[in-house]
Amino acid sequence: MSFIQDLQAAWARNNSLLCVGLDPDLGKFPAHLQGKPDAIFEFCKGIVDATADLVCAFKPQIAYFAGESAEEQLEALIDYIHLNHPDVPVILDAKRGDIGATAAQYAREAFERYQADALTVNPYMGFDSVEPYFAYPECGLIVLCRTSNPGGADLQNLQVNGGKKLYQHVATLVAEKWNPHGQAALVVGATVPAELAEVRSLIGDMPLLVPGIGAQGGDVQAAVAAGKSAAGTGLMINSSRAILYAGKGEDFADAARKAAIATRDEINQYR
Repeated sequence: MSFIQDLQAAWARNNSLLCVGLDPDLGKFPAHLQGKPDAIFEFCKGIVDATADLVCAFKPQIAYFAGESAEEQLEALIDYIHLNHPDVPVILDAKRGDIGATAAQYAREAFERYQADALTVNPYMGFDSVEPYFAYPECGLIVLCRTSNPGGADLQNLQVNGGKKLYQHVATLVAEKWNPHGQAALVVGATVPAELAEVRSLIGDMPLLVPGIGAQGGDVQAAVAAGKSAAGTGLMINSSRAILYAGKGEDFADAARKAAIATRDEINQYR
């Protein structure tokens, strides 16, 4: 199945719009994992096993692995998820964006080397920087639109095309022109619910990856109300630190599961 089909199935099967971000920070790991050569894999594996039945997707952030020269552990982790939790799609959060020839190599990296089901990409360099990903029509292409960070407004809210804001232009481009295989989704932050609602009105039922709840302070109720589709789905609401580091001891995975249940249930209250 395609990424979009897998995502739709996960929404239904797990009754969940929760995406767990895998951002492994060695400094926050439990003491029993400190110093182990495969600590990143073991930590993320524990989180995955504890939460796989509660989520619609996992989202490893590549920088947390590459910064520790742990790309092989990232490969092993994605392979582990596919083997042991094959119904949960994996989004590689890399925010790639470059000219066509280089983008083609980023596509190979994400979809052939890492075997990710979807990839986050930056649209700033235009259509030819996105087009190479269309060669993998079963894989998801999640385009940055209105991000959750405070500085996102510096560029994304600039007026273009007769008064339309840049993020609105991106949303329309992706929905109407940059989605030939129906594989696209957009990133819009929970910290900007008004913009989230505006994007939903522009794109119909296209999926949205929504970071910004938990540690970033986004409001769950507002995000769900603004971003859900007509069917009460359409969202991958990401939480990373609030779930990953809910516990500090050897029971870190159990603590993560409890935090994931609470987050999933809170999201479902407002669907």
